[in-house]
Amino acid sequence: MKPVECEFEPEVLCAVVQRRWPERVDPRLRVHAAECAICADVAAVAGAIDEASDEMRPSIAVPPAGRVWWLARMRARREAAEAAGRPITAAQGIALAVAVGLLGACFGATCAWFQSALKSFAALLPAAAALAAQHAALTAAMAAVLFLAPTAVYLAIRRL
Repeated sequence: MKPVECEFEPEVLCAVVQRRWPERVDPRLRVHAAECAICADVAAVAGAIDEASDEMRPSIAVPPAGRVWWLARMRARREAAEAAGRPITAAQGIALAVAVGLLGACFGATCAWFQSALKSFAALLPAAAALAAQHAALTAAMAAVLFLAPTAVYLAIRRL
């Protein structure tokens, strides 16, 4: 079985990162890296990464500190406003549900044709209950979909 670690690996990596490899390191470490495949790979890969970072360094554009600070403040304000708005949104949703319920109750109490349709629906209710009892598994599956699907959508949207 091939070894996956070497005890000298951190020393080789440190020497490459500190730009001491291979000229300014202990000769024994150089000899070991020449014989050890792991240390040779570490030296080659770390050297390539270090050279690539040197090549990319001039093209890096760091924004001014004032802009970073300003953007961070704007983000914090936006997040605070969203957090403060959540209870208000919940209260508005509850108020809307109560208003719709009251409107429906007033409509149902004052509209004659709706009351007659409700009575005819009440006559169909025992037949619908018997049908649902015959197909209990299908009824349970439909009820689960009707309740679980909106809950899943709400939880998915809430995480965004």
